[in-house]
Amino acid sequence: MQATSLSPSRLVTDPGWFGLYALPGFLGSLFMTIGAMGVGWFPLSADILQIRVIDFVQTETLGLALTRSFVVVGAALLLQAWLVVGIDALHGKITRLETIYFSLGAWLLPLLVAPPLFSRDVYSYFMQGKMQLAGNNPYESGVSVVPGWFQSGVDPLWGDAPTPYGPVFLLLEKGVAHASGDSALLAAYLFRLLAIIGVIFICISIPILAKSHGVDPIAATWIGVMNPLVLMHFVAGAHNDALMVGIICISLLLSLRNHFVAAVALATIALGIKPVAIVLLPFLALVAAGSDASWLKRARYGAIAGVVSLAVLFATSAASGTGAFGWIGSLSTPGTVKSWLSPTTAIGMLIGGPIQFIGFGNVIDTSVGIARAIGSVALAIVLVLLIIRPAGRSATRGVALSFVALIVLGPVVQPWYLLWSIPLLAATGLTHRQTRIMVLAIAAFTIHGIANSSATADTFLELSDGIAMVLAGITLGLAMLASTTERALILGDAAESDIMPKSEAQIIRAQELELT
Repeated sequence: MQATSLSPSRLVTDPGWFGLYALPGFLGSLFMTIGAMGVGWFPLSADILQIRVIDFVQTETLGLALTRSFVVVGAALLLQAWLVVGIDALHGKITRLETIYFSLGAWLLPLLVAPPLFSRDVYSYFMQGKMQLAGNNPYESGVSVVPGWFQSGVDPLWGDAPTPYGPVFLLLEKGVAHASGDSALLAAYLFRLLAIIGVIFICISIPILAKSHGVDPIAATWIGVMNPLVLMHFVAGAHNDALMVGIICISLLLSLRNHFVAAVALATIALGIKPVAIVLLPFLALVAAGSDASWLKRARYGAIAGVVSLAVLFATSAASGTGAFGWIGSLSTPGTVKSWLSPTTAIGMLIGGPIQFIGFGNVIDTSVGIARAIGSVALAIVLVLLIIRPAGRSATRGVALSFVALIVLGPVVQPWYLLWSIPLLAATGLTHRQTRIMVLAIAAFTIHGIANSSATADTFLELSDGIAMVLAGITLGLAMLASTTERALILGDAAESDIMPKSEAQIIRAQELELT
């Protein structure tokens, strides 16, 4: 594979990059943005809803059908554009990282002006900020304490539910609410700006992490940052996970450069956005202690990490005025959603559903609770094993696998949760089979996001998660039959490709990061 330059001083792209890579994805995003005017989420109080065209596409069946079609076609174009880039990235035809950066920039450009799409969580962020401005604690009540909360576009789920987010994000929510006044739509765009900052952090970090692991940074950035899920959920959906993942990536970079305290401080900032980032801390301690350190030395660095983290957490909590650990009691809030995407929840519903159907009472909640409890125990065991038996893995890989465990064994899964681990897995290397599985998962969840009614509007073509998953599988199967690109990447019936160290120097570089 040809050498890749990461130097920002020479912004040189591959010949024909705009027509081959940037333009198709740009058109896909443009179609999605047009469609979002009908099936995206506007606050009920937004003045833009008074515009005749917007009112038509938001309320009339024909308008909804047309805009839904734009979203579907746009996402399909975006997915196909990503796969085309992937074929060339994996086979060394893209030699400049700037080609990936500029193409990704073109893809996300139209989505910057789209209303929130595929999720309306961003409006709950706004209302939680308004709660704080009114003197209420989001850890103690839901957003229904704020007059007019429903008119601001908030999902009723958040009406009485306390926030599961950390004190850092509560500070950001308060700042955005103050800056946007009573405009929920302006707040949504400001939260999208924060998400874009997170995506930029990921774009900066992943190529460097990949190169440190002896992995091709172009291929890693393609699969880890350029994939459609990033555009759909981090950009269009403006989820706070984007900022969390971006800060995690920067923290890992600092750790590899021996800036232990700064890395821990940043990891705690990420934890203060979403508490799942806590899995990062023990791996930072392992890196600081050294690959062949005794367990006593590792424990000492773990204690230092704990002290630094608590100091940062208390400082941010004091600034927010909401308490350092209020989020602990709210961690079950996301779990109130029962989704077939969560393996443990799906198992519980598969067991409880037939039992309830034949007349043994309402046992689904019980069976789901038992399955989730077993999953939580298994999750704790896996996380402990990843920490105490790190041999043969880098710290970055350990963090990535920890997030995989959280996704597979946790009580709830949302499509954007996959993005906790995908960038880090790509940066640390994927075998032929792992690459195909990753591409398949990204393609399937992209199609699922379109098919699922909760991804757009709940007023048209309402489909359950189960039906959406079936439609996703059928659509993906048809795409593989019709397109050599999908077959090549997913089934591997063309030239085999992976994202692994190739040269002896790359292999040695990767081995130097492995813990023992």
